[in-house]
Amino acid sequence: MGKSFYSLRTGILVELIFLILAAMLLINVVMVKFAERDLIQARVQSSRIVFHAIEQRLTRWLHENGRAVREPLEESFESETRELLEDLGEAAFVIFDSDGKEICRVISPGIRRQDLPLPDFQSFPKNGPSFRFEEKTWGVIWHAPRFITITAPFPLSREPFGFLHLRSSLEPLYRQLRASQRVILMYVLLDSFILLLVGGYLLSRIVLRPIRKLLKITSEYGKGEWIPPIEDESGNEIGELSKALNNMIKRLEENKLQLEQHVESLEKANRELRQAQQEIIRSEKFASVGKLAAGIAHEIGNPIGIVLGYIELLEKGEVSEEEKKDYLERMEEEITRINGIIRKLLDFSRPSEGEPEVVSVHDSLRKTLDILAPQPMMSEVTVHLHLEARKDRVFADSNQLQQVFLNVIMNAADAMAEGNPGGEREDSGSLTIRSECRDGAIELVFQDTGPGIGPEDLSRIFDPFFTTKEPGKGTGLGLSVSYSIIEGLGGTMEAESRPGEGTRIRITIPLHEGK
Repeated sequence: MGKSFYSLRTGILVELIFLILAAMLLINVVMVKFAERDLIQARVQSSRIVFHAIEQRLTRWLHENGRAVREPLEESFESETRELLEDLGEAAFVIFDSDGKEICRVISPGIRRQDLPLPDFQSFPKNGPSFRFEEKTWGVIWHAPRFITITAPFPLSREPFGFLHLRSSLEPLYRQLRASQRVILMYVLLDSFILLLVGGYLLSRIVLRPIRKLLKITSEYGKGEWIPPIEDESGNEIGELSKALNNMIKRLEENKLQLEQHVESLEKANRELRQAQQEIIRSEKFASVGKLAAGIAHEIGNPIGIVLGYIELLEKGEVSEEEKKDYLERMEEEITRINGIIRKLLDFSRPSEGEPEVVSVHDSLRKTLDILAPQPMMSEVTVHLHLEARKDRVFADSNQLQQVFLNVIMNAADAMAEGNPGGEREDSGSLTIRSECRDGAIELVFQDTGPGIGPEDLSRIFDPFFTTKEPGKGTGLGLSVSYSIIEGLGGTMEAESRPGEGTRIRITIPLHEGK
């Protein structure tokens, strides 16, 4: 049996790699969010420190130079401020006067002014310093703040005459995290691959190998081969399954042994039943032969008497040579007739070999009528044959087939000999036999003109030892044996009758479809 592509191993490994990747990605997301939060907090702290450092330098510079903040600042102040902004990456420090006019703007080196757009001056807090995040951008795995802004009036101790504003961009921080994220993803894939290899090996050793072993054992057991007990000392579920399978196989072996004993017993009973059935058929046949022998004894009495008469004439010697020759020819004819009658009876009474063969139903029926022809019971019976079946070859024992026909015809003759209590019919003493093909079988109908059978007896005529004849005139086995013979051929045998309307026996036998 070929292995399916989606085997247990493939299914478990697919599920395993999915779970590993999902777990690692979820852990990575959490770690990235924590790292992002910590870095933003660090950037906020750095921005505060830089803002206060610039504020102190500006205060000191104004105190040393005694200049108003509206005047242009010297280049040295801007240079020192730019050095401090380098620690924040992309940042800008702006000084506004009290009217919102920009006095000084210092930007980190390499940054353009449009990359750090300033907020509306009207949104600046007037009463004290403020810190806030502004705008949104794509962070590492979701939207995040784009800018950190710190705004404070200057100076704080007196009436402010200006504002200090620091804006720091968080996008460099996000870019750095995203770059690190690609490396982390590579590690995730590498770790997943290694875990998949290790997991696959452990799965194969702990689960798949024992399961394949169990599967092989059950497959071999299904073929009827003996299998040794499964040895698995592990205390896990596979070990418990092996023990359960051992117990199940042991019970199956016990049940199999009991079943074989039952089968053997049934086969023996079947053989005995067949033997008993053959004995019944043989006994019923001997009974029929005995009945036929009585009729034949009467039939051959006349020709024997004729032969004896001719012998007596010959012994007297008063006959001419021509008469002697005529007497001898007549004696030969009578003796041949006697020999034919006895030969037919011997052929019928010969024990059947019981081996079925392809036989003609019509021929068997004609042979049966030939055997019955000299019987006294048939002297008052007129047989009408309408053998219209185009096919009549069946696979059966010819001798048993003749026995069936003999029983049916003799029963019909006996019934018609009793007369019809409803009055004589114009066709009394008539037996009509028809044959035709129907649905792959040959159907034979025996219709007599006897007195018929009442419904209380009709349902029992195929029962063993059931007979309506007087004691000593019938065993009650004829139709029962005939029924079992026809049933053994795969056919059917039915009876239809009404009092005063005769009896119809319908026999159906499957045709032989061989070449």
